[in-house]
Amino acid sequence: MASRPRSRRLPRTLLAVLVTASVAIPVSGAARPTAVPAPAPTAVAPLRNATSAALAERYATTRRDISAAERTAAAHGDHKRATALHAMAVPARHFLSFDGRDGGRSAEVYGDLSRAERIAVLVPGSDTGFETYGRFRAGALALQRQLRQEAGTRTAVVAWLGYATPTMVSAEAITTGRADAAAPHLREFIGELSAARPASRISLLCHSYGSVVCARAASGLAVADIVFYGSPGTGYDSAAALRTRATVWAGRGTGDRIADVPHARLRLLFVTVGFGTDPVSPEFGARVFPAGRGGHSDYLKPGSASVTNLARIVTGRFADPDGPDAALSDRAAAQEGRHA
Repeated sequence: MASRPRSRRLPRTLLAVLVTASVAIPVSGAARPTAVPAPAPTAVAPLRNATSAALAERYATTRRDISAAERTAAAHGDHKRATALHAMAVPARHFLSFDGRDGGRSAEVYGDLSRAERIAVLVPGSDTGFETYGRFRAGALALQRQLRQEAGTRTAVVAWLGYATPTMVSAEAITTGRADAAAPHLREFIGELSAARPASRISLLCHSYGSVVCARAASGLAVADIVFYGSPGTGYDSAAALRTRATVWAGRGTGDRIADVPHARLRLLFVTVGFGTDPVSPEFGARVFPAGRGGHSDYLKPGSASVTNLARIVTGRFADPDGPDAALSDRAAAQEGRHA
């Protein structure tokens, strides 16, 4: 009788190891430094006014805060952080919020938020920080260019790095702890954004571990869409469990190794490991969109089927696979295949 409990524990242990190994797929990035000092940011009132003048004042304030953080990082001898912050402080960049402490938090705007009728908020996954910010920015820029092609200049993208993302190879990447801490901040941000742009259509685009963050924040959120892509799971069994009026979408590229993650939750002694039902499965109940042939870091690659379809979701013009506009997505997928 004593051997039976051990035989049950062994598969559970193996599955936990598989979850760890599968989520920790080889996407470039190192652990984000949290020990780099930075001054406290300027206290600002909640965003309630998105006029050009109000935004210009906000952007100027955050630019000064970024420059102050750059000087502090340089004095501390962290030239990598100082270089990253120097690039963020140029006048052409627009940040709604910035805090250089504890690894760093920010929200950067691409496009004219004061005129935007369609707004995408990007929520990143593991290993996203100021030192790896270039890839996050590149994806936001690519999405904004695609939105312009789809719907013109009255569009904007907000790259929301509003939480301490987990490192890829860590226990935190396979539990909901970081997402639980991040969710209230995301709710607060979306609340301010929707108050400042009440007539705008806001979509939440959530990559990888960002899916867990968005799922934790979803209930009652004032957004039109919640989109999970490259997701290891959300921590919920179904889209209905999110308790949201938003349309819930899910997509995964055929080259994304996140598909190999065991979609299960293991309740261990002090923690639950894994994120449950696969968001692209029929059981989850999301509306699935074609995400092309790319890998885990390719969803916002210029010209890809995934960035085309994400933009069309944000603009409210997504084509059903058998609908009259399906050729647009098919053309992007064919082009993606030629360049693979």
